[in-house]
Amino acid sequence: MKTLNAPDTINGKEGRAYAKINGNNEELFMAKTIEASIEKNKSEIKAIGKRMTGHKTTGANGSGSMTLYYVTPLFRQMVKQWKDTGLDIYFDMVIENDDPESSAGKQSVLLMGCNLDSVILAKLDGDSDDALDEDADFTFEDFDILQPFTQF
Repeated sequence: MKTLNAPDTINGKEGRAYAKINGNNEELFMAKTIEASIEKNKSEIKAIGKRMTGHKTTGANGSGSMTLYYVTPLFRQMVKQWKDTGLDIYFDMVIENDDPESSAGKQSVLLMGCNLDSVILAKLDGDSDDALDEDADFTFEDFDILQPFTQF
């Protein structure tokens, strides 16, 4: 019988993320959290003689979110470029989990054609003693799993 050993769980702090923007690799060291997911689009399939409705996958949407410390002009510059030129910026992002304690090993996922949904332009918060952060939602067009976790 297989069991999960506590050290094999993944520490979310152990990893890194990179974005390739305008040909430059930008390490997203200011990120607090990054999450990307796929939502499948499905059509309902109803058939004579079946009481239950079937479901057929017809496509998928990729979306994600990041929470970043409010210390970089990177994403504000991208949205300003779009405003000034009308040319939107799409970029690729690699997200790596790399917890040396886990026997699951390293996982590396490539998100292709990322595009920002929203960007915070300016922010102040007189009520908080915490460092300022910002949320940035995005979509992506495709993905690949460059290196999967080891199956154990």
